[in-house]
Amino acid sequence: MKRKNADDGGSAAETWPALPLDAWRATCDTLHLWTQVVGKVKLELCPFFNEWWEVPLALTARGLTTSTVPFAGGAFAIDFDFIDHNLYVRTSEGAVKTLPLIARSVADFYTEFVATLSALGITVNFNTRPQQFKHAIPFEQDHEHAAYDPAYVGRWWRILTRVGVVMEQYRAGFSGKSSPVQFYWGDFDLCVTRFSGKPSEPPKGANRRGRYTEDEENVTVGFWPGGAKYPKPAFYSYTYPAPAGYKTAHVRPESARFDPKLGEFVLDYDDVRSAAAPEKMILDFLRSTYAAGASLGHWDSAALEKRGPDVGRNLGAKAGSETDDPTPGTADAGSTAS
Repeated sequence: MKRKNADDGGSAAETWPALPLDAWRATCDTLHLWTQVVGKVKLELCPFFNEWWEVPLALTARGLTTSTVPFAGGAFAIDFDFIDHNLYVRTSEGAVKTLPLIARSVADFYTEFVATLSALGITVNFNTRPQQFKHAIPFEQDHEHAAYDPAYVGRWWRILTRVGVVMEQYRAGFSGKSSPVQFYWGDFDLCVTRFSGKPSEPPKGANRRGRYTEDEENVTVGFWPGGAKYPKPAFYSYTYPAPAGYKTAHVRPESARFDPKLGEFVLDYDDVRSAAAPEKMILDFLRSTYAAGASLGHWDSAALEKRGPDVGRNLGAKAGSETDDPTPGTADAGSTAS
């Protein structure tokens, strides 16, 4: 079913547009590398958080952001704006620099980006070799990746924002340790992770990242636009460590399946966009794959899945109702009127 987006400036853009990887692979790879250029600055300057949570980018209403990053002059943030197709670097002193997101090489982007940081007094040295690329050309030497199709970037971005909303719904049903919904520039995916609270042994031969991201039992779910290992956009879910019986567990919807090559459950994006209720299908996949991993892994679901209070969503709460916060000056607030 094709649904229309009414707030797109007059065009009839699909809410869940087609995103065939082959149609924008060159742009996807170039943008992937640009996000790595930006992400490596954050990795270098931010203090370490558990599970490497200082590393990812965060969703905004217009794109992706590093959020606040410290430097000698205070703080700064780098924002990808996929509506105006610009990259903004803003400092806590009020300075702003803009780089246009246009068709140009990674080397050209890198050179202008580093010069922009320097002009703002931001000094940083970082590894310029990209991750997750078979032929890893250092950023400053990469004249091969140089495509940027704003129409396809816009499609990908609209999908990402809607997937992010569904992931927030999924995350809300869990009271244990959970990651934010975050964008990992290494794999170019949007994901969220739930933890059982029990330690686990990292995979044998794990690199530095793996030793700190797979040291606790977890279920990770995400969305990525496709790549060398799986050449089409899809949702994925894996449990680490995978419990006995996990590969053959029943999950929803029926089109979801376990991919032995990836070692994960996958749900193709094309199945989602053609469904009558795409958001429900995504949520079913996230919840059912989590349930499979948690049940077979003997997680303490009673302790980890506690529903919170009903808030927001225009519940129509009256003053003094259970959903209302105490008003200053009332007995509930513990104060007296003067």
